[in-house]
Amino acid sequence: MSLRTIPVNQLTHEEALLELKLLKEELSRSDIAYYQKDAPFLQDWEYDELKRRNDAIEKRFPDLILKDSPSFKVGASTAEGFSKVELKVPMLSLSNIFKKEDIIDFTERIRRYLNIPSSEELEFIAEPKIDGLSFSARYEKGHFVQGSTRGDGAIGEDITANLKTLADLPLLLKGSQIPDVIEIRGEVYMKKSDFFALNQIQEQEGKRLFANPRNAAAGSLRQLDPLITKKRKLSLFAYTYGEVSHISWTSQSEFLTLIKSWGVPVSLEIKACSTNTELMNYYTDMSEKRASLDYDIDGVVYKVNRLDYQKRLGFITRSPRWAIAHKFPAQQAQTRIKKIRIQVGRSGVLTPVADLEPINVGGVMVSHATLHNLDEIERKDIREGDTVIVQRAGDVIPQIVQVILDKRPQHTKPFEFPTTCPECGSLVEREPDEAAHYCTGGLFCPRQVVERLKHFVSKDALDIEGFGKKYIETFFEWGWLHSPIDIFYLKERHYQDLLKTDGWGIKSVSNLFDAIHKAQQSTPLDRFIFALGIRQIGQSSARLLAEQYQTIENLLEQVYKETAMEDLIHINSIGKQTAANIIYFFKEPHNKNLIQTLTQLIHIEPFKTKKQRTRLTGKTIVFTGSLETMTRSEAKSLALAAGAKVSGNVSSKTDFVICGKDAGSKEKLALKMNIPIISEKDFRNMLEII
Repeated sequence: MSLRTIPVNQLTHEEALLELKLLKEELSRSDIAYYQKDAPFLQDWEYDELKRRNDAIEKRFPDLILKDSPSFKVGASTAEGFSKVELKVPMLSLSNIFKKEDIIDFTERIRRYLNIPSSEELEFIAEPKIDGLSFSARYEKGHFVQGSTRGDGAIGEDITANLKTLADLPLLLKGSQIPDVIEIRGEVYMKKSDFFALNQIQEQEGKRLFANPRNAAAGSLRQLDPLITKKRKLSLFAYTYGEVSHISWTSQSEFLTLIKSWGVPVSLEIKACSTNTELMNYYTDMSEKRASLDYDIDGVVYKVNRLDYQKRLGFITRSPRWAIAHKFPAQQAQTRIKKIRIQVGRSGVLTPVADLEPINVGGVMVSHATLHNLDEIERKDIREGDTVIVQRAGDVIPQIVQVILDKRPQHTKPFEFPTTCPECGSLVEREPDEAAHYCTGGLFCPRQVVERLKHFVSKDALDIEGFGKKYIETFFEWGWLHSPIDIFYLKERHYQDLLKTDGWGIKSVSNLFDAIHKAQQSTPLDRFIFALGIRQIGQSSARLLAEQYQTIENLLEQVYKETAMEDLIHINSIGKQTAANIIYFFKEPHNKNLIQTLTQLIHIEPFKTKKQRTRLTGKTIVFTGSLETMTRSEAKSLALAAGAKVSGNVSSKTDFVICGKDAGSKEKLALKMNIPIISEKDFRNMLEII
């Protein structure tokens, strides 16, 4: 039985951990396809379905939340060729809802959080959710000075020159109450009429057709040559702001009215709603109007109108509490499976993939679909030659929903999962209580070696620009690369060889070795940890390890100590299994020698935190009793934002206990253990930045 078919409330602890890892990998691949490549190959709804399941599992098993969980991630890192822009106010994403009942849950949660009775009006602004590419336009003294994509939410791509070519974007804001600095944010899109006209031109010139307006808009805006962007008609709507020097508005509706007066385009479909019925009616109206609009929308967005309420509600990991997206349902299509093949990943996982007869699903051509694992194949009885229903979800690899048995050819046979690795011939094993099969070849398996090398030089790891996947493949085939160490001896050993190779000139060879040298001179600690490819360690968890240990020397010293396991599991979101994987990786002799050599070849920068410190930063605190000026949820959010760790129990690791009215046993235990007790007022004072 596939894990995906087990209801969340019936998952065991081990099953939940495994599925969270699998979901993380799927969602990560989808983000790269959507945000970096502008080539989503599944519909939004399936992505949302995977995200919902991930959230449900995390809610039931909070101790299993991965440090690089999709819940903490926004978008994907910047692509090669663009300068980076640091976003002082992160560009976050929205949580999604799908049913009428979800609207009620959303509004009631807000009322409970803010302690607003049902008799009191709570106004929302409802807006269409534009299906385009998010942007941020920075203005200083009213003049447009910089444009950026969302990127990973913290670092975006510099698209200043491209945004300047859009007729919709004012280069000078005109009007009153314009702040000295303001980042206006919204969505760049391509009108349906302009999309069809563009594809006609592409067809006449014998060029590739765009799959849908979203892809066309994203691909056009992220051109390295602004002249190409200028030739394609792009439009935009603004709906929020980032950094701002002075806020004169008190609500979302006031903000929209104000920027519209400055000459910034705002959707005409925005409406104020005060009841759940009005919100649902807006959703219904927009879904009916969707086809007649000259731009694509994939849902609607509800935002609390009052700005002071928004500030009190704050954020949960990557999403605001005060806004939510109500998504439209997805689409499906039928096609035939031509072949089922096995892919081997860098960790040795064997993943079955179905090669399909290409089919257009929701405007995107789909020719492959992940089958996840053997359990999934057996549960759905998927065979080569079957006609199947395929669906897309956001950025995730397309998925087969079901087999149409009436169309199954005669004499088909169930798929036989290989017992040996198709790449190296090593035995394939399936660990107890896991759905995945693994190649036991390790570094003997050429595919694992190649995939690990690709990971090592990738954008989010050592970020060796220009060292693409095809070069890794080629150099490995030529015998030039066997481990990451060989990368740093390429110039010494093969400079002349490369110059004699077709397709390589002095400039391209120099650029490659300059990029390698740049990585040698300075690589941040978190990127180095991520580059090592430790099992279960993604970008977020690598950053948490870097934040914990600060330097590579300290990390290596601590990870070999007897107390390493205990120290690791006390890092938020690092569980026993992940800690065990970390320790095993560093103690394995081959890895130990590899890391020792790499630390001599690369200058690994100590971790630099950008967090503003408060007197609570790094402290473990416990709340008890009833608070007067805020809800418990609000207090916990403020504490986490200030860098504190919030625990539910008093222990020897507790630094402070914040006591409200009617505090009980926790206060008594704190007194007994001589742990400082502070009031709600003291807590507020400690939140101030120092």
